[in-house]
Amino acid sequence: MLIVAVLLGLVAGALARAAGVGFQKVDIPNGAEPPLAAGIWYPTDAPATPHALGGATQTVAADAPIAGNHLPLVVLSHGGGGWYGAHYDTALALARAGFVTAAVSHAGDTFDDQSHVLELWRRPAQLDRLVDYMLDDWPERERLDADRIGAFGFSNGGFTVLVAAGGIPDLSKIAPFCEVHPDHDLCDALRHASVDVHFGAHVPAGVWVHDARIKAVVIAAPSFGFAFGRAGLGRVRAALQLWSAADDRHQPHPWYDEPVRDDLPRAADYRLVANAGHYDFLPPCDTRLARLRPQICDSAPGFDRAAFHQRFNAEVVRSFEAMLR
Repeated sequence: MLIVAVLLGLVAGALARAAGVGFQKVDIPNGAEPPLAAGIWYPTDAPATPHALGGATQTVAADAPIAGNHLPLVVLSHGGGGWYGAHYDTALALARAGFVTAAVSHAGDTFDDQSHVLELWRRPAQLDRLVDYMLDDWPERERLDADRIGAFGFSNGGFTVLVAAGGIPDLSKIAPFCEVHPDHDLCDALRHASVDVHFGAHVPAGVWVHDARIKAVVIAAPSFGFAFGRAGLGRVRAALQLWSAADDRHQPHPWYDEPVRDDLPRAADYRLVANAGHYDFLPPCDTRLARLRPQICDSAPGFDRAAFHQRFNAEVVRSFEAMLR
């Protein structure tokens, strides 16, 4: 009970020291491809009102002036089939605590576009473009502290952030993994999509984009954890917090979170969430989404996702505050 009280106190403290949250949607140039859609949350003194964000509602000041200077930046990478608003509650918590938080929709791996879902190298490059935009082109870029940049990622987004922080995966490990674990979600999905599990053998190591500007990382349930190994994670130097769901049946133990935890060159702040499933790191669903997507909305009996997210977001804020001092 003492831990819960402390965590709830952190939430209250974060809310007390921030006047409000501004929000804007932007389009980021993406070479010859269509622009990348992104959302930006930031501190503001302007009054907030409810606004729709996908199927959710967030209380923000749309396109309001930013408040503060030398603000730390956190970029967010969503999971497979998500979009920039997938972790809006975490983005709101960070903005209330004084962070500028920017999330990109990973073109080719969103809820409405799965055309490049296995071209995983596209994701770190897109996250890199998001950081470039925030530091070089965002109209309020002079309010940012370029020496305090963090990254948050869930599932495929956790993989993305690990690569951005210096990780080099070996996707040729997928084929032998699926030979041993053909019933795992990953291998079953590849089989039903008629994808040759040997596709990773043809990915050149130099295709992975790293971003040395990222100094701190928080990841939850990273995908393809088994594909890195000690050598593949040897260049990850950012401070790192790793969250794991104890009842993750989508990416079961011990092939995803644990290899990352065990093979990092410096120990991660490791958090194991009892009774949580893979998708409990997503915000609580509204009634409509729960009806349409029960596989990502349903939690185990007795697991309160809303209460967990209060604690989770408070801890993510606290961790970035400590890692980006």
